[in-house]
Amino acid sequence: MSKHSHRFVRSMLVVASLAVCASARAQNAQSVPQQLQPPANEQLVAQVHAKGDQIYTCKEGTTAFAWTLKAPDAQLFDKEGKAFGKHFAGPSWQAADGSTVKGKAAANASLDPDSIPWLLVTVVERSGEGVLSKVTSIQRLNTKGGKAPATGCDSSQAGQEVRVPYEADYLFFAPK
Repeated sequence: MSKHSHRFVRSMLVVASLAVCASARAQNAQSVPQQLQPPANEQLVAQVHAKGDQIYTCKEGTTAFAWTLKAPDAQLFDKEGKAFGKHFAGPSWQAADGSTVKGKAAANASLDPDSIPWLLVTVVERSGEGVLSKVTSIQRLNTKGGKAPATGCDSSQAGQEVRVPYEADYLFFAPK
């Protein structure tokens, strides 16, 4: 084969691999329900993996006792598995650089009956300078576990807490 033929084949392989990567990104974006998509004028600024617990309290409701979410308690890790920060009551997220955001759920979708829902969260408060300082939207995706127990909450357990392990990916978005 000539030099030109080798270059052509290599070029075609590069183009094909780029097309596969673009297709994978598009497929991943399509797997997130429309109601959980961030606004079009936002871009991804950070993605982390959370591992921790959803904390529930047994409380009396209008018709019966039920497990009610008290707070998340999770550690956040970057793509390399290094500590990024934490997720706690609010719901709030704090990066190791001190930047913090607090959010309010804007939309949800239950994709796994055994796991907490995926969310789109709108940031309502922020503080500090750092990676989260300009974040306006957060997605919670790929949840595993974390659902409140279906049983075990009655008047004899009133006020008791239970921790349910969970994992999720959090994607942070800021204006372009």
